[in-house]
Amino acid sequence: MTDALLVSNLLLWCVVLAMGLVIVALVRQLGVLHERVAPAGALAVQEGAVVGEEAPRVAAETLAGDAVVVGAPRDDARATLLFFLSPSCPVCKHLLPALQSLLHREAKRLDVVLASDGGREEHARFVEEEKLGALPYVLSPELGVAYGVSKLPFAALVDAAGILRARGLVNTREHLESLLEAMELGVGSIQEFIERESELGGSAESSH
Repeated sequence: MTDALLVSNLLLWCVVLAMGLVIVALVRQLGVLHERVAPAGALAVQEGAVVGEEAPRVAAETLAGDAVVVGAPRDDARATLLFFLSPSCPVCKHLLPALQSLLHREAKRLDVVLASDGGREEHARFVEEEKLGALPYVLSPELGVAYGVSKLPFAALVDAAGILRARGLVNTREHLESLLEAMELGVGSIQEFIERESELGGSAESSH
């Protein structure tokens, strides 16, 4: 009886040790994956305005009737986030709460301008339904062409000096926030930052 109990305890400890080794291996693998998986960034596009250069300046009028020059330098040290959307774009509507949350959090340094084109009445209804009256809403096909907008939702970030700091397709809250991160890092997109870090890492390894 005693021998059977000792054997069973020994087997139990073997199982516990094996499970411990499996858990350690899984944790290590998760660490490797975490290092390799890049943060989600706005999907960079090739056509249109060039990041790091002066942003296209487009004169337009908001739905409220105010004249604006989108992309022009500002005297208040605030950046401008252009968010291109459409009333018929479900992803755009889904991102509106995240956009307003971002604006609220970054209110001291950021303004948001909504941009689209099409019939004025349709967009006026959209603004009322989504309660967007507090944000400038511009209808300008020229603006979309100038910034290379081919798909929606799309965003571009212009700093206070009128320099285009980041732009790209934005499908999630993380994509939106990555535009600000790209500006702080001094790159055109998170993807560019990751590629730069990879190249630097490869150069460092090859030098050893």
